[in-house]
Amino acid sequence: MAAAPVWSVDPRTGKPREQVADEATAEEVDRAVRRAYAVRSALADRTVRAAFLRAAADLLDATSEHAIEAADAETALGPVRLTGELARTSAQLRAFAEVVDEGAFLDIRIDHADPKRTPPWPDMRRWKVSLGVVAVYAASNFPFAFSVPGGDTASALAAGCPVVVKAHPDHPATSEICASVLRRAAAQVGLPEDVLILVHGFEAGVELVKHPLISAAGFTGSVRGGRALFDAAAARPAPIPFHGELGSLNPVVITEAAAAERSEQIGAGLAGSMTLGEGQFCTKPGFVLAPVGDAGDRLLTALTTAVSETEPGVMLDHRMRDAFVGGVEERAALPGVDAPITPGAGGEHTVSAGFLTLPAELLTSAGEHDLLLEECFGPVTVVARYTSSEEITSVLSRLPGNLTATLHLADSEADGSKPGAAELLAELTPLAGRVLVNGWPTGVAVAPAQQHGGPYPATTSTSTSVGATAIERWLRPVSYQSTPAALLPPELRDENALGLPRRVDDRREG
Repeated sequence: MAAAPVWSVDPRTGKPREQVADEATAEEVDRAVRRAYAVRSALADRTVRAAFLRAAADLLDATSEHAIEAADAETALGPVRLTGELARTSAQLRAFAEVVDEGAFLDIRIDHADPKRTPPWPDMRRWKVSLGVVAVYAASNFPFAFSVPGGDTASALAAGCPVVVKAHPDHPATSEICASVLRRAAAQVGLPEDVLILVHGFEAGVELVKHPLISAAGFTGSVRGGRALFDAAAARPAPIPFHGELGSLNPVVITEAAAAERSEQIGAGLAGSMTLGEGQFCTKPGFVLAPVGDAGDRLLTALTTAVSETEPGVMLDHRMRDAFVGGVEERAALPGVDAPITPGAGGEHTVSAGFLTLPAELLTSAGEHDLLLEECFGPVTVVARYTSSEEITSVLSRLPGNLTATLHLADSEADGSKPGAAELLAELTPLAGRVLVNGWPTGVAVAPAQQHGGPYPATTSTSTSVGATAIERWLRPVSYQSTPAALLPPELRDENALGLPRRVDDRREG
C-alpha cells in the first residue's frame, strides 16, 4: 500500500497548497527511532550541546522570513504574531544553552563516607542523566514555540536526549523547514543530524509512543488525543513518562470590589485575552465568575463593546472551526444560558467571537450545565454571575485542573487588610499551576520561575513545559556508591575540574 501524502492546507480557503511529505509507515518510524537511538552518545558533551542549541537559534533567526511566510500560509496566525513567536522560540533555545552551560540541572550531590554515623554512611555520589530518545508531538496552535523547535524539543536536547518529532498536520511545511534548521545546526557543530528526526502521520504518532526505544514523550493537544497516547504509554510492557498538555478552562474570579473599581478595564482586558489568536491559546480565559449587580453589569457592557469590535477570524483548520461552531451551539442551547454576543460562524471560513452568560447557581451541582466547565477551543468565554462568596466556592470546587487561574482584586483588597482575597487565592491554588492576580493568562513568560502545567486534565504530570526546569522531564537520577574515583564521571569527582554547582556533604559549592 502506498504511503498517504501529507498536504499543506490554507485554512483561509480550505484548499491544499502543496504536497509536503508522505505519512511515515510503521517500518519508517522504527528506522527513525533506531537512527536517533544510535546517536544518543553524541549528545553527551555539554559544551557541544550548548553550541548546538545556540546554532539552532541563530539559524532559525536567519530563516525567519521563509519560516514565518510558510507558517502564516498554513495557520493564518498572521506575520506579527508569528514573528513574536519565532523570536520567543530562538530565545528559548538560547536560554536552554545557558542552562546546559551552568550545569545546575545535573543536581550533583556528594556525601563522603562517614563511619561515625549510626548506621555508617558509605560514599554516595548522585547526579542526573538523560533518559534516552524522546518523542515530541507538535502542537497545532504554536507552529514554532510548541512544535518542532519548541520547548519540548529544546529541553529534551538540552538534557542530552535525541528527539523524534511527530509533525502536526496543520503545518507540515513549516515543520519541515524547522527540522531542516535543527539538523543543519547539528551538523554545523559536529553532531549527527539524526539527533533530530521528523515524521508525519497519525499512525506514526501511535507507533512512536509504543516503540521500545522511546524513553519519554511530550505532547501538546486535545484531551482526547493526549489521553489516548498517555494510556498507550502506560500500557507498554515498560511504561514511559508521558508529559501531556491536554486542555484547560483557565478560570477567572472577579471580586465585586474589583468590578466596581475598574469594570471597563477588566471587561476590555477579558475581551482581548479571550479573543487573542482567535481564542486558540492554551491559556485563554474560558470561564469567568463575575458578580451580579451594577458593577458586574458595567463589566459585561464593556466586554460586549470590546468583543463586538473584534473582526471575524480564521481558525487553524476547518475541523477546529466546525468543532467550535458546534460546541458553541450546544452550550448556547442549554436552559438559562444567554448570548449577549453570539459566537459562531462568521463566514464560510471564519468565526466570530462572543460570550455566554448564566447564573452561577446553575453550576453549583452536577447536571447538563457541566458542559460549560469544559474547554471550548476558539474565541468564546463563559461568564457565570455569582451572588455570594459561597457560590464562588461551590463552583470552584467543581472545576477540573487548569494551566492557570486568575483573581482580579480591587486596590483596597490587595494589601490583605480585608478578608476574602487570601481565601480566594487559596481556593484557586489547587486548581492551577500558575495563579495570576490582576492580569490575564495569555502570554507565558519563558522565565526560570515559570510553571506551565497543572492538575489533570491540564497536564498529565506535575512538571512544566516552559522555563528552565522543563529540562527535568527528560532526566533521571543515578547514585554511585563506594565507586573508585577513576571510574566516576568527571562531574562527580572531588576535584570538580568542570566547576559545576553541587552540594558536598550538604554544603553548597559553586
